Amino acid sequence: MSAMAAASCDGTPALETTEEKKPLKPCCACPETKKARDACIIEKGEESCTDLIEAHKDCMRALGFKI
Repeated sequence: MSAMAAASCDGTPALETTEEKKPLKPCCACPETKKARDACIIEKGEESCTDLIEAHKDCMRALGFKI
């Protein structure tokens, strides 16, 4: 994720250094799987998107989130 994308998610300046980097927030984690999951749920309903929901959960877990 770019510094600008990260800044837009957590409201911090895009110029922060890696030493001062804040932890990743759940809203900004796994944007690819989140986008696919959300689009599927909107178009087909939650029941039809279990594979994408699980893929997003797996991605979140891989980043250390307890889902």
